[in-house]
Amino acid sequence: MTTPLNGRIPPDVLAICRRLRDAGHEAHLVGGGVRDMLLGRPPADYDVATDAVPETVIDLFGKTFAKPTGLKHGTVTVVTDAKPPRHVEVTTFRGEGAYLDGRRPSSVTYVKSLSDDLGRRDFTMNAVAYDPIADVVTDLFDGRGDLSRGLIRAVGDPVTRFREDGLRPMRAVRQAAQLVFDIDGPTKAAIEPTLDVFRKVSAERIRDELLKMLASPQPSRGLQLMRETGLLGEVIPELLEGVDCTQNRYHKHDVFDHTLHVVDQTEGDPIRRLGALLHDVGKPRARQPREGAPGEFSFFQHEYVGADMADAICRRLKLANAERERVVGIVKNHMFFYSREWTDGTVRRFVRRVGGHEALDDLFALRAGDVVGRGFGEDPETELGELRERVASVAAEDAALKVTDLAIGGADVMRILGIPPSREIGEILEKLLERVIDDPSLNTPEALEPLVLEIAKELKKEPKA
Repeated sequence: MTTPLNGRIPPDVLAICRRLRDAGHEAHLVGGGVRDMLLGRPPADYDVATDAVPETVIDLFGKTFAKPTGLKHGTVTVVTDAKPPRHVEVTTFRGEGAYLDGRRPSSVTYVKSLSDDLGRRDFTMNAVAYDPIADVVTDLFDGRGDLSRGLIRAVGDPVTRFREDGLRPMRAVRQAAQLVFDIDGPTKAAIEPTLDVFRKVSAERIRDELLKMLASPQPSRGLQLMRETGLLGEVIPELLEGVDCTQNRYHKHDVFDHTLHVVDQTEGDPIRRLGALLHDVGKPRARQPREGAPGEFSFFQHEYVGADMADAICRRLKLANAERERVVGIVKNHMFFYSREWTDGTVRRFVRRVGGHEALDDLFALRAGDVVGRGFGEDPETELGELRERVASVAAEDAALKVTDLAIGGADVMRILGIPPSREIGEILEKLLERVIDDPSLNTPEALEPLVLEIAKELKKEPKA
């Protein structure tokens, strides 16, 4: 009887396994690739476990071998002849010494047994091996059963597994969100007692897991698990201030639950969803009782409080500067209110203030999620539809939104006024931009050059601060 995986392995990966077997060695596909195939999903990658030592692997695949990666851990990367070339990690069956720093083993030893190799892995669903040549699945820890049950369960003693690698608890909650799985009771209970090891993990590794979680179908599942296990208090404790922080008649949920709903409903990449996660982080600190409304609260300027908090959180998570600025911009600008009385110039100023049309994509996606997250079944387009149309209309005019969009530049201003570089040049260009925002037809050299003299005279009349 064939297994469910029979015939599903790409020819170039199968060729690696066959070459190992022809040389007298074992060859098993392991890890997330096998798990994904058992779930009926295309694998992101293929990893091979073998009893052949790295030197033997290098000899066998010399012509397609790029360079060893993680050679000290028994891993060799083989580059296949697929189009495009595929990188397949081939790792010798191994055991590991004590994890003294909660991040990496103090030593790696090679073992001859597949069972010993599988026994060191994190979760049962990732400890299933498949020999594609013999068409044999090795499942020593009922990983397939846990997949069918939608359960993430540690291999062996969960406390031991989490003390070996402090990132494993974060991987557990991340995969629960990605797969929409539950975490086995004893495995979940082992997270809090091992948080001391988790604290040794680098911010970069934690950030990467968080962003993967935010890219999942249901980030709230992982975020709720982070709260329940103590992980959230280690990663973004500021979010816990929103628990039981009631709002007002316009919100069905407290700040924390509202945030979880918004993150799930905000469409976009992980950075946008991180902005959604932090969009109301400043509310608990800005919260004030509403006058004349007992039991209700206002959150005046919480977006500015939240922007400062978001900046600190993003720095702590070691986000790239551009990503941090994008998140802070989402938080800072999410409280916009459109009125039909807005002129086209007002619409252009709004677009400019929030950072341009790309930033608006983030804000509109967040507002749509925010409306749904209030919990009353409102249609986001009631608030967004007309503004979207107005923004699209002014965008079609290709109007100037920044000084560099003007038809003349600083050199032109200096030529017209006969002056050297100075702060006055920038002030004149900003004033010109204000005129063009109100009337895009002015954005020609012929129209702007006379305005330079006019604005220069106005500036001279203004009292100096």
